[in-house]
Amino acid sequence: QVQLVESGGGLVQAGGSLRLSCAASGRTFSRFAMGWFRQAPGKEREFVATISVSSVRTYYADSVKGRFTISRDNTKNTVYLQMNSLKPEDTAVYYCAAKAGATSMTNYDYWGQGTQVTVSL
Repeated sequence: QVQLVESGGGLVQAGGSLRLSCAASGRTFSRFAMGWFRQAPGKEREFVATISVSSVRTYYADSVKGRFTISRDNTKNTVYLQMNSLKPEDTAVYYCAAKAGATSMTNYDYWGQGTQVTVSL
């Protein structure tokens, strides 16, 4: 089992920045690819970003490319999502997820509880 706890969400004005953190405990963090997903009200959960075990590979949804950066610190069992130039359409609950094996946009094994991000005009 892997337990994931997100933090860093909040209310920010459009154009602002937030950094989300996801702390992992349980099984060896460094063996899991990590991802961020989000779910806006009335919409399905969608992929945001993912990072490989060694941080060599990262992938982003087109909607956040160039504005968001995913990173991880395996010594701290933590993955981050730096979000810049935020837009109102980025408003959602953001979830951290972990999966064994190669990074991907689907098929994650473990999920956090989510943290709310609200971007105002």
